[in-house]
Amino acid sequence: MPSLKYQMGDKVMGRWPGSSLYYEVNVLSFDAKSRLYTVIYKDGTELELKEQDIMSLTGFQARTRSRSRSNSRSPGRRRSRSRSPARTTRRSSSRTAAAATTAAAETAASSRGDTKLKQAPEVKLSPMLKKASENNSSNKHEKKEENNTASQINESAAKEEADPEKNQGRYNLRRRKDDGDVKEAEAKSEHQEERVEKVPAASAAPAPTPLDFGGKIGALFWMLFLPAWVLFLVLHVDQKDPSLSNFPPALPSLETFWDPQAFVFVVLWILFQALLYILPVGKLSDGVLLRSGKRLKYRTNGFFAIMFSVVVVAVAVYQGVDLTYIHSHFLQLTTASFLISMMLSIYLYFRSRSTGPDERALGGNSGNVIYDFFKGRELNPRIKEFDLKFFCEMRPGLIGWCLINFAMALAEMKQQNLVAPSCSMILVNIFQLIYVMDGLWNEEAILTTMDLMHDGFGYMLAFGDLVWVPFTYTLQARYLVSHPKPLSLPLLATIIILKIVGMYIFRKSNTEKNAFRRNPSDPALSHLKTIPTATGKSLLVSGWWGVVRHPNYLGDLIMALAWSLPCGFSHLLPWYYMIYFIILLVHRDSRDMNECRRKYGSAWDKYCRTVRYRIIPCVY
Repeated sequence: MPSLKYQMGDKVMGRWPGSSLYYEVNVLSFDAKSRLYTVIYKDGTELELKEQDIMSLTGFQARTRSRSRSNSRSPGRRRSRSRSPARTTRRSSSRTAAAATTAAAETAASSRGDTKLKQAPEVKLSPMLKKASENNSSNKHEKKEENNTASQINESAAKEEADPEKNQGRYNLRRRKDDGDVKEAEAKSEHQEERVEKVPAASAAPAPTPLDFGGKIGALFWMLFLPAWVLFLVLHVDQKDPSLSNFPPALPSLETFWDPQAFVFVVLWILFQALLYILPVGKLSDGVLLRSGKRLKYRTNGFFAIMFSVVVVAVAVYQGVDLTYIHSHFLQLTTASFLISMMLSIYLYFRSRSTGPDERALGGNSGNVIYDFFKGRELNPRIKEFDLKFFCEMRPGLIGWCLINFAMALAEMKQQNLVAPSCSMILVNIFQLIYVMDGLWNEEAILTTMDLMHDGFGYMLAFGDLVWVPFTYTLQARYLVSHPKPLSLPLLATIIILKIVGMYIFRKSNTEKNAFRRNPSDPALSHLKTIPTATGKSLLVSGWWGVVRHPNYLGDLIMALAWSLPCGFSHLLPWYYMIYFIILLVHRDSRDMNECRRKYGSAWDKYCRTVRYRIIPCVY
């Protein structure tokens, strides 16, 4: 078998299908059967290209310089062609493509009697996305003119169309437009051609991502509101009558918020989970491919961590450790966790200032300090091999959730003089423990979620992981300590069935998604139906993903209902998790919709027509 011309990890120039535009890409793999290279562009787009559509960097640069010198020696040739009425439409479209790039390159002129069409020029694309402050020009008028030129260039590039005979089945590209559109674009390109060469080439940086959560003002609002809301829940659920008519709860004195022992307890818990994380136990999993072309390694031993934690907690209780301390010092533990999350967020922000562009998240580099602090600038902050985001996402808060629930069961027995926890408390503990253990058993699946793939690690995730999850998701268990609810046998059976159904939908859909994202060509997934897109990826429209667009969200909501029903209907407070989760998932669906429509274009519209409902069949 002949050796491959390009090896995995090589940085080369890849032609975008259906055009003459070349981009810098990284080679991921080679399929010997189809003879196609899988490459990734700097914005994360993956495509399969033929060998003839790929050039080495040195060969491409030499070819471009050669043609640039040839063109600079023959300025009259370009002008004579622009006046020639005999040029074909194909050559005009090639000229349009050339004007659509900042590194202008033209093909050598053919003789006047030669009617054979030349190949489109091989062009290196350098998108004009630099800010004015980053422009090397010191003249404001020149900067404005160059920005206008770049805008016109992008419009001209958008008119380049695919040749259907050269792109069969691999790419979902647009049809060729009328010749009139091409000629109109040609006229613009002829006028701009002299100026294009003066525009400095920008680095191929991805387009800026729209701001989430209400933008800069919204980020400030959420930074202030979220801690206040957690404080309200912590204080309100302890009241004898936690109805909304008693809002707001009385604020305790400032001294009661702080307890050094509680702070030490939280620090020791985080360090204990960090120790379990770095132990050479469990699988080393590959993360998704980053824009830099790298794949990070993750120690996915979360299930080992929770099982070891269960043993340690059981031994501690057997030795007489009073875990009801967690219930009686809940406010102080919450304050300590908040302070730690804030210190972590400050550290993450300042360390992100020294990171390179490829290490930053697309959505957390707006230039506004408050928004970037909230959203997170660095995508995968690490201390050597210790991944801070992955650790916080799955360990101290998630396992701490189960620890707090267990402490609430002990507190209920102590406060209600019970020999065993109530049936409602047992259900809440078991249901949520199964949920956490399932997540840690399938810990590898989180590597393909939005938090790990796209969001930077900042205040939003640090606060959510260390404060929001352990101190609000335990609200049902805390409520039942002071408000036990007996369950009838039919209601008990209904709750258990709901939990089983929700868990099945959640796990089945997540397993399908994770397997499809990691290896779409797996023979075990050949029965699944898909919709191809122009990026080379496909959209899954089979199994549970053919019922609703987010079946994993549907399973999550059904499980949330099963967690809330044991608390009864006397108060709205224990239904907070259900209400919050609906808002969270609707917001996530909106973010997904905007991102996917931008990325997949008309293929996404076809997907939405195929899978009509977003989360709940026939409802939403």
